[in-house]
Amino acid sequence: MLAYRLLTEDDTAAFCHKVTEALAKGWRLHGSPSMTFDPKRGVVRCAQAVVKEYEGEYAPDMKLGQL
Repeated sequence: MLAYRLLTEDDTAAFCHKVTEALAKGWRLHGSPSMTFDPKRGVVRCAQAVVKEYEGEYAPDMKLGQL
């Protein structure tokens, strides 16, 4: 099974650490990162899709961050 996650965070070091942690746990980048401005909060938000091969079956209650 191919698991998919979309990591999001404000444009801070926390976003880079979140992506780096996923890569260290075996996730792979999927596509390019995205950035958008949140006018309500006045911050830039980042997003990066990641995927990981997982031996098992999909279930809606899976904790993808724990794979």
